Amino acid sequence: MKRDRLGNMDYWDKWIRFGEQAIFESKQIVLTPPGDPRYRPQFIFGIVQDSYELALRRYSRGDPISELSVFDDVMEFWEESRRLGEEVWSPEQFHTHKSWTVNFDLYIVCFWLVGLALTLDVPEKQWERLLVLVGNEGEDLLLDSVIFSRKTGRKIGDNLCFPKAYRKLLDVTLAPTEQQPKVLRAYLDGWYTGLKEAGPTTSPSSHRTPYWYKFGDENFEGGAYFGRWCIEAAAVAKAFNIDDTLCLDHPHYPDLLKDGRSPRYPDTSALVQKNWLGRFFGGKP
Repeated sequence: MKRDRLGNMDYWDKWIRFGEQAIFESKQIVLTPPGDPRYRPQFIFGIVQDSYELALRRYSRGDPISELSVFDDVMEFWEESRRLGEEVWSPEQFHTHKSWTVNFDLYIVCFWLVGLALTLDVPEKQWERLLVLVGNEGEDLLLDSVIFSRKTGRKIGDNLCFPKAYRKLLDVTLAPTEQQPKVLRAYLDGWYTGLKEAGPTTSPSSHRTPYWYKFGDENFEGGAYFGRWCIEAAAVAKAFNIDDTLCLDHPHYPDLLKDGRSPRYPDTSALVQKNWLGRFFGGKP
C-alpha cells in the first residue's frame, strides 16, 4: 500500500514511469553533440532533480526504502553540471549555483540528499563525493551539525542560513534528550507552512519559497507532485539519535530510519473498483 495519502496507485505508477523515461531520454540527449553551452549545465542538473524527485515518488508509492538510492546518477550528473558551469557561468552565477545563503532551493536539496545518504547508510565513497558537491562547510549551524554526525571534523557554522524555516528544528537538537521526541513532532506540525517565503530576503519573492511548494495544490493530475516529506526531520533524528516513534503517523514524516512502521493507505482506485463491482453484482458497496 502507498505511504502518501494523496493520489492512487495509478497516479504513482504513471508518473514514476514518466520520470524513469524522462531521465533515460535526458541521458541520451547528454550523449549527443552539445548545443548552446550556456544551457547545458542547467539541463544536466535537471537529471539530478529528476532523480531525487523520482526517489520521493517511489517512497510515496510505498516502495522499500532500500530501493530509493539514486546517488549514482546524482553524483555523476551533479559533478558534470558543476564542471561545465565553471566554464560558462559568471562568478555571480557560480555563486548562486553553489551557495546555501543565496539559494534556498539548493539548501533544501542538500539537506534532503544528506538526509537520504545518512538514513540509507550510503558507502563512504558516495558520502565523500556528496560532501564535495554539497560544500558550504561552516555556513550553517544545523546542516553542518547533521553532516558532522558522520563526518567528524566538519566545521560547524555559527548561524542558521534560514531561521524562519529551521530555527525550531535546531531547537530539537538543543532540547533535553527526554524532550527531543516531542519537540521533533511539534516541529513537523509547522514545517510546511514555515517554508513559505523563508528564503533570503535579497531574492525575488518567487525564489523565497521552495519551487515545489504548491505541487499537489495546483495541476495535481499533471504529475508534478512527489509528496511533501520532511526529510530534514528524519535526518536530525538519525544524526542525533532521537526516538522518532511519535512522528511516525505524521503525514509529512518519512519513515527512513527503520522502514515499515508508518501508516500505509489503501489504493483508492482499487476501492472504487471494488465498490462498483459490489453494486453491479448486488453486493454491499
